[in-house]
Amino acid sequence: MALPPLKYADWIIISILSAGSIFLYIASTFAQSLLAPPPGESMFWLLSLLLNMIGYATIFVPGYYVIKYVHRTNYLDTGPASLLQPLVRLFVKGAETDIIEAEANLLKGEAETTLAKTVYQEGLTLLFCTVGLLGSYSTWGYLQEKIMTTNYMDSLGNKGRFNDSQFLVFVNRILAFAIALLVIMLRRQPRHKAPLYKYSYCSFSNIMSSWCQYEALKYVSFPTQVLAKASKIIPVMLMGKVVSNKKYEYFEYVVALLISVGMVAFLIGNDDGKKASNATTLSGFFILVGYMAFDAFTSNWQGELFTEYKMSSIQMMAGVNLFSCLLTSVSLMQQGVFYTSLAFMSQYSTFLLDCIILSICSACGQLFIYYTISTFGAVAFVIIMTVRQVFAVILSCFVFQHALAPIAIIGIFIIFSALFLKIYCGYRLKMKKKTASAGGKI
Repeated sequence: MALPPLKYADWIIISILSAGSIFLYIASTFAQSLLAPPPGESMFWLLSLLLNMIGYATIFVPGYYVIKYVHRTNYLDTGPASLLQPLVRLFVKGAETDIIEAEANLLKGEAETTLAKTVYQEGLTLLFCTVGLLGSYSTWGYLQEKIMTTNYMDSLGNKGRFNDSQFLVFVNRILAFAIALLVIMLRRQPRHKAPLYKYSYCSFSNIMSSWCQYEALKYVSFPTQVLAKASKIIPVMLMGKVVSNKKYEYFEYVVALLISVGMVAFLIGNDDGKKASNATTLSGFFILVGYMAFDAFTSNWQGELFTEYKMSSIQMMAGVNLFSCLLTSVSLMQQGVFYTSLAFMSQYSTFLLDCIILSICSACGQLFIYYTISTFGAVAFVIIMTVRQVFAVILSCFVFQHALAPIAIIGIFIIFSALFLKIYCGYRLKMKKKTASAGGKI
C-alpha cells in the first residue's frame, strides 16, 4: 500500500520547523561564542541558564507557530489525508477518543488493584515501597552531591570536576523514558487521549527544577538544599494568602513558624554557610527559589492533565520524559556539551559508573513513587519521603563531612518534627471531615 503524499500545508509546517530551528541554532552558536568563559574556567550559572533557554526555544518557538498554523487553517479537518497528518494530530490534537474502551481499561485496572490482600501482604508491600524509595533516592542524592562537588581521578592521576548540570538531567531522563516505554509495551494502559505538546510545559519545568537542584550544589551544601526544599510550605502559604486570600488551619501556621525557626537555627549553626561568600550564598538562594517555583508548577500542571485526560502514571512518565530528552539533547548539541561530557566520561571511568547508577536510581524512584501513591495513597508516600529527607541529610553530613554546630542539629530536628506534625494533623483533619460527611448522609 502506497504512502499518502505530502500536501502543500505539510511543506509549510516543515518550512516553519526548519527555518525556526536553523535561525535559533545560529543564535545559540553566536551566543555561545560570545559568552564562553576563558579556558579552564566554569561559566556563571546565569549565563549557562541563558544558553539552555535558547536551546529549548529551538523546539518551543517553531512548535508554537506550527500549532498556531494548524488551528488557524483547520489543517486536521480539511483536505485529503497526508503523510504528515497522523503525526501532527498526535502532537496537536491527540488520539481520537474511544470512551467505552478507555473506561473499560480503567475499570479493569481498578479491579486488579483492589484484589483482597492480607495484613501480612500489605505490610510486605509497604516495606518493599519504603526500602525502594529510601534506597533509590538516598543513593540518588548521595551521587548528586558527589558528582557536583568532588574531583574525579583518571588512571594517570589527572583530576577533573564535572560542571554541566544539564547533561546529568539528560542522562536521568533518557533511561526513565526507556523504562516507561518498556512498561507501556508490557502492561496494558488506558487509551491515551492527550495532545503530546501539553506534556512539554511540565517537562520544561521538570527539567528546570532538576537543573536547579544540580546547579545549587555548586553554591550551597546538600543539607541546606534539602532543608530549603522542606521549607517550601512557607512561600506557598504566603502566596495563597496574598493572591487568593486563602484560609489555613491553625496547625499550618504552627508548622510554618516551626520550620522558620528551624531554618534560622540550621543556618546559624551551619559552618559551610559561614565559609561561603555573600555572592555564593545569594546565587544558591536564587537557584533554590527557582527550584521551588518550577517544582510547584510541575506538580500542579501534571494534576491538571491527570484530571482532564485520565492517563496512567506511566503514560505521564513517558510523555514528560519524551520532551525532556528532546529539549536537553538539542540544547546540549547546540552548546557542544555532548562531546565534552562524553569525553569526560571516557577519561574518568568512575564518573561513567556514577552516571549509570544515578540514572537507574532516578528511573526506579519514579516507578516507586507512582506505585506507592496508587497502592497506599499520598499520606504514606509523604511520610516515607520525609523520612528519606532526614536520612539524606544525615548521610550527607557523615560522608561529605559537613560540620554542624549543636544549634544546627536542633534546627534540623525542629524542621522534620514540624513536617511530621503537618502530616499527622492533615490526616486527622481529613478523617474528621470524612466522618462528618458520612454522618450527614445517614
